[in-house]
Amino acid sequence: MGERHIPFDGPHQAGVLAPPAAQGWFAAFDLTKGATPARVKELLRTWTRDARLMTTGRAPSGDDSMALGHGPSSLTITVGFGASFLRSLGAPVPGPLEPLPVFPRDRLDARRGDGDIGVLLTADDAVVAAHALRALVRTARGTADVRWQMKGFNAIEGVTVKRGTTPRNLMGQVDGTGSPRPDDPGFDASVFAGPESDPAWMRGGSYLVFRRIRMLLDEWDVLPRVRQEQVIGRRKDTGAPLSGGTEFTAFDLGRQRADGGLAIGPGAHVRQASAAANSGAVILRKGFSYFDGYRADGTPDAGLLFLAFQSDPRNAFTRIQQRLALADELSRFIVHESSALFAVPPGVTHPAAYLGQSLVEAL
Repeated sequence: MGERHIPFDGPHQAGVLAPPAAQGWFAAFDLTKGATPARVKELLRTWTRDARLMTTGRAPSGDDSMALGHGPSSLTITVGFGASFLRSLGAPVPGPLEPLPVFPRDRLDARRGDGDIGVLLTADDAVVAAHALRALVRTARGTADVRWQMKGFNAIEGVTVKRGTTPRNLMGQVDGTGSPRPDDPGFDASVFAGPESDPAWMRGGSYLVFRRIRMLLDEWDVLPRVRQEQVIGRRKDTGAPLSGGTEFTAFDLGRQRADGGLAIGPGAHVRQASAAANSGAVILRKGFSYFDGYRADGTPDAGLLFLAFQSDPRNAFTRIQQRLALADELSRFIVHESSALFAVPPGVTHPAAYLGQSLVEAL
């Protein structure tokens, strides 16, 4: 597994389309006072150079040898810019980067949200992820400081679960079955900013919504299994929709049970999150579980680090979350505690190019 390499260069940043990884680390940075466009340019050039090296298992300059011998381990490093980053550099903030609205039931901690720059690191080895983050933090000194950082974990296809198996979350449910695939019709238009979109520097990029979602596991665990399945709209063992079939069978939202009730109830999560219920809204969803011990009241501090890539959050995540917060039965068993939104520019396709180049050089 340590030899698996995901190319850094390409039309899109690799972390957007990368397969599930064992480790998902996210860090947000704030620019230091007085950071100039020239210093930001140098930081992004350095990060691009070092990311290209580390994703192939090679060490950047001044390396501490933390990950020596571990190989690339599927490492991806994906960089995005917050609205505050653009404002600090005097650049216009695009409409899709407008602040997310406050949703019902949100309990957001501002200290663990937002930020000027967001960095997603995924890998199959925690040491490789930690090493990459340390390298980025070291080269950022004097230009950007860490604002907050979180990490999560996942099952690994072919190692901890069979190939083709959808990971499970800490509620024991398969998680991610319905996420769109690159060969689905309209995938690119849903996930990536198009060739005519504004601003030009985001064409081929994507907008990333990050949410830390704590699961109320003690309350969830006392529900009978049949009730858990009704809340989600899927069988717990196979992941098949309650309307019948296998895990990947399309939902039949109109199917009725023998007693006349809907097989997938009105408040079931899969119904409320479906494209059909949200005017066709689609997001590329990724997630990593987290378990950070126990809170003062004895309940688990555990849940999901949720990531959603889309071409415009206003027509995708925001539309879906507004419905979920009000009508989704699952919302009674989760709490959104952190939130951030970043513009993820396209990838680099030339060895001399760097992430965010078209934006920075336009300043």
